[in-house]
Amino acid sequence: MSKKPATKKKAPVKKAAKKTARSIALPQVEPADKRRAKRLRDMLAEHYPDAHCELNYTAPHELLIATILSAQCTDVAVNKATPALFKKFPTPADYAKASPEAIEPYVKTLGFYRNKAKSVHAAMSAVVSEFGGQVPSTMEELLTLRGVARKTANVVLSNAFNINLGFVVDTHVIRLSRRLGLIDKDEEGDPVKIEKKLMALFAQKDWGLLSHLMIFHGRRACKARMASCADHPICKKFGESCELCRS
Repeated sequence: MSKKPATKKKAPVKKAAKKTARSIALPQVEPADKRRAKRLRDMLAEHYPDAHCELNYTAPHELLIATILSAQCTDVAVNKATPALFKKFPTPADYAKASPEAIEPYVKTLGFYRNKAKSVHAAMSAVVSEFGGQVPSTMEELLTLRGVARKTANVVLSNAFNINLGFVVDTHVIRLSRRLGLIDKDEEGDPVKIEKKLMALFAQKDWGLLSHLMIFHGRRACKARMASCADHPICKKFGESCELCRS
């Protein structure tokens, strides 16, 4: 579990762009389900007022790199590796001028480090050659970068640019969506269906915050194994589909 750094620096957040998710067909949800989701959001915010992205970064390209490295890896492990990496390669151009082999020693402690080094190098090379050295701020452009799928793009858009075009769906969000009764049986285990359902349930302005709130609860209380959250106020009130609360 990662702790919030005492003197963590964050990249300047740009004013939210007027962008919507209209291109994505969302499922229909009942007004009562939206009201329930709003109550859950309020309760999560009450219990985790400092919920935030737990990957350390000071610029959009650092967040993009950290998120690529976090695949099948903990934020704690990534945060241990990135200080030396970011110091060695301060800008996207520095990665582009290097090689995957030069990046590898700085990410060797992480799983699949060779592939991740290639992804980081390719992504930063594209940022330099295709986007003038600036991380793009649209979903379509981010998805052209190696190592970037919707989850990574949503992390970057929400945290670096304050743009909510989707919902970050990781293992914690998948688990909590089921346990807290936010998804139907046919949506379980399908990140695409889960993202669409969460987008339909919650207000767009809250999508980025909600992912942090759910991840915080998943890391601190509603854990995958040996969870002791059945008596947690949030789980007691909303854990209608949780095997722990029903036992």
